[in-house]
Amino acid sequence: MRHKLTQQDVDKMEKEIEHRKVDVRKELLEHVKEARAHGDLSENFEYHAAKKEKNRNESRIRYLENMIKNSEIVEDHSSQDEIGLNKTATLYFEEDDETEKFSFVTTVLVDSLQNRVSIESPLGKALLGHKKGERVFVEVNPQYGYYVQIREVEPFDEDVPLNEY
Repeated sequence: MRHKLTQQDVDKMEKEIEHRKVDVRKELLEHVKEARAHGDLSENFEYHAAKKEKNRNESRIRYLENMIKNSEIVEDHSSQDEIGLNKTATLYFEEDDETEKFSFVTTVLVDSLQNRVSIESPLGKALLGHKKGERVFVEVNPQYGYYVQIREVEPFDEDVPLNEY
């Protein structure tokens, strides 16, 4: 599966990779060396913790490199009043009689606690290209869906950190 990323996402990922390779890797290698010098490795908690953190850093580097390698660069071509990539919309959920704000982002910025949903999610796919004032049916699966009304559309603050996986 190809991940849909913006050029800004790729730039953030490359910056994080560089930081992890140049700064973090060097620091973690020092921690491993220091912990190894403390003696018996079978009972050395500091050594095992340092190795685990070093491996976690290397894993994150591989993950980011793989995301970039398997990505498709996407751009937002939506108008200012239209839901698109990196837009925030105030939505009225008819079934629940509730209003909530959602930001539509790429997969690396998704955060359900911050109401940031993927443009590839059922909500994102259904609403992309729709404008303020429209009523849209969101199909979750063939047996269930719901209606939302778009109340407001505004730009999204793009300066958010990447998700840690």
